[in-house]
Amino acid sequence: MTFLSILCALLIEQLKPLRADNPIYAEIKGFARRMEVWFNAGSPQHGRLGWCLMMLALMMPTALVYWVLIHYKLGLLAFAWNILIVYLTLGFRHYSHYFTSIQLALNGGDEATARALLAEWTRQDTTGMEVAEISRIAVEKALVATHRNVFGVFFWFLMPLGPACAVMYRVAEYLARAWNEPEHMQNEAFGKFAARAFYWIDWIPVRLTAAAFAVVGNFEDAIYAWRNFAMRWQDPAIGIILSAGGGAMGVRLGTPLENAGAVLPVDAAMVDATDAETESLPGEEPGVRALQSTVGLVWRALLLWMMVLLLLSSAVWLG
Repeated sequence: MTFLSILCALLIEQLKPLRADNPIYAEIKGFARRMEVWFNAGSPQHGRLGWCLMMLALMMPTALVYWVLIHYKLGLLAFAWNILIVYLTLGFRHYSHYFTSIQLALNGGDEATARALLAEWTRQDTTGMEVAEISRIAVEKALVATHRNVFGVFFWFLMPLGPACAVMYRVAEYLARAWNEPEHMQNEAFGKFAARAFYWIDWIPVRLTAAAFAVVGNFEDAIYAWRNFAMRWQDPAIGIILSAGGGAMGVRLGTPLENAGAVLPVDAAMVDATDAETESLPGEEPGVRALQSTVGLVWRALLLWMMVLLLLSSAVWLG
């Protein structure tokens, strides 16, 4: 049922993509804002309480519906419920139109349109960016978004609570951003627990995604970059995805050396800065071709995940 649920949800999303501004997402975002207003009293403990209550409010109904359908042997309805939850938690097509449009613009030599699309997608200033930088940022954004909107959901959907765990992952990812990234929340203690909780929730999935990139791409360069450069990012999880993904495609992604001093002791950072002149990320500077390579890498990794899910589902049925 797990494999078929994911397969059906993927097919439905390809035919009818769920808009990122759909009413369900809007309600969850509004709920998160209300929880922050109600519980934010400037303490990490309040953030922990708000996070836990929001998770319970969303996970319990999801799990309860699934349990009732299974308990009363309503297998077809349980299957439909699984498809619905996976469809709602996946985001494979939420960003693909930006990526595809940027690729088409760069292929046509329209850098201005590519910069405008990238600015709208990433919400950052893209004025004056060259093709290499536009390509790099688009590839980085696509790899991280694919992990958090697809592969991370796959992993948690395989857990015993199934649909409820998929909901937990996507909501945890959103709260880690919503309670930390906005300007008025950056210096608040309220969001610290949400960020830490998502770090541990994503600990295994992010490494499985990196491993999948390595398997379907250049294995040696992906593993080398992962082992030697991932921790040089301020966010180690993003470092793992980008170093392994870039190594798998043979392109240099990210700017880890800028963050080396933030994640290493002072002495180690000084040594690392010296070594950086002779040791750099493997691969070439990203360009327009890197966008096509990203599409191929993501689809190959998706097929690998689906093959693994099929094997696991077959083993369960045969067992």
